[in-house]
Amino acid sequence: MKKAPNKRLKKSKNNKNRKLNPALLTQEQQTFLEKEEKIDKMNERMNRPIIGATYICAFVMIMLIAYILRFMIVDRDEVIANSANPRLNSYAENIYRGEIKTNDGKVVATGDTNQREYPYNNLFAHVVGYSKYTKAGIERIGNYHLTSSHGNVLERLFHTLRDEKNTGDTIVSTLNYDLQKTAYDALGNADGAIVVMEPDTGKILAMVSKPDFNPNDIDAVWEEANKEGSTSSVLLNRASQGLYAPGSTFKVLTTLAYMRQFPSDYNQYQYHCTSEEAVFNSVSVHCYGRKTHGEEDLATALANSCNQAYADMGTKLDVDKWRDMLETFLFNQSLPYADASADSRFYLDGKSNSGFVPQTAFGQGDTLITPLHNALIVSTIANGGMMMKPYLIDYVENSKGKRIKKFSPSSYDTLMSEKEVNVLTEYMRKVVTNGTATAYFDGASYEVAGKTGTAEYANGEHDLSWFVGFSNLKHPDVVVSVVVEQSDVNGVKASAVARQIFDVYYK
Repeated sequence: MKKAPNKRLKKSKNNKNRKLNPALLTQEQQTFLEKEEKIDKMNERMNRPIIGATYICAFVMIMLIAYILRFMIVDRDEVIANSANPRLNSYAENIYRGEIKTNDGKVVATGDTNQREYPYNNLFAHVVGYSKYTKAGIERIGNYHLTSSHGNVLERLFHTLRDEKNTGDTIVSTLNYDLQKTAYDALGNADGAIVVMEPDTGKILAMVSKPDFNPNDIDAVWEEANKEGSTSSVLLNRASQGLYAPGSTFKVLTTLAYMRQFPSDYNQYQYHCTSEEAVFNSVSVHCYGRKTHGEEDLATALANSCNQAYADMGTKLDVDKWRDMLETFLFNQSLPYADASADSRFYLDGKSNSGFVPQTAFGQGDTLITPLHNALIVSTIANGGMMMKPYLIDYVENSKGKRIKKFSPSSYDTLMSEKEVNVLTEYMRKVVTNGTATAYFDGASYEVAGKTGTAEYANGEHDLSWFVGFSNLKHPDVVVSVVVEQSDVNGVKASAVARQIFDVYYK
């Protein structure tokens, strides 16, 4: 007895993709195959989003695992060490706080948190800081390292079993004792600030702020500074947080703005400073001491610090482009600096009253800058146009002197071309050889390029004295930024302070 033919045509691996001859199929079989093909296409369309979602989920999972591994291996210490991390304070319960040293081996902070000692009293007050209350300085930015212990494992276990504290790691800072002391002594009884740094690394070699305080007496200092009605500003680190009118040091940036906006003929600029006072945009402008400088080009205008010439340049600038350039140099921006710092300010834009332009161009008006920021700008010139991030910790070692972590220089951005650097260096060199800083650097055994500045403040009652500059023009060694408050009263000039620092550096 013959079997009845199977009316349902089964699909297999062998016939799945094989096209059968329609002539050999019955109508019922052809209809069946067409339905199967439609079902396959429909399933394929439905599966595409599911497969895509599966791939996306797998990719996200792989990236998440990679991120976790990177955090555990690379970023963990950096995130935990962030001075804003409130958990760091709990580390002090089990760790005897580590020491802080200068790069040349002077111990500047020692002892546990509640019995912290600062052997040099006021000398490193702001830059090293204090470990109580809100913390400040290296005590703040290095808090994680000072409350971490990388000593011998067995020794740490022994202390833990005996419920004793382990000794925290030691911070070796970038600070140099001789430069710090020279800067501190050179400022004398005057208020102001000084920053000394390496332009090619960003290492801060000295940082001084006055008025100062003795961190050994931080309880009394804190109480006085925070009591109701107090006007004390001794806890303010003027080097990184003090905002000052930049005075004529700002002319370096105005020069750069003029060069960029008039690239083909800036070197043909001419101005005749022949009267004690000139009017620009309805604003009367006179040079310092009401001097007249005669005929000037761009280089001699900077060397002589001619306010009238710079007021004239300011009226020719596109203010919005000027502002954009300044913001690339970190005006109205946060500095790439680990400790507390203020944002330098530039208020003008294209909608501003044109009467504000002339004084702003030579560093008066409402423009404000910190001494640290001024040091960074000059460092950018000294370093061939690249701004380096400033830092204070060179390396960390355990209590036995074994190095645990090394901090390396880090660049912020390239802000100037080689041509711009060369032109500004040449102009700033003339400030020292033929301009306003000549008398202060006469007989120096090294070359300096810089800019002096004087700015009125307190409604014109007092003067600020400024100097910013760098030494060794072919391979710059060090940058110095100095501001002195009430220089008209105390007689301390920033250029004289800078000369003392450069002299000690080259000894």
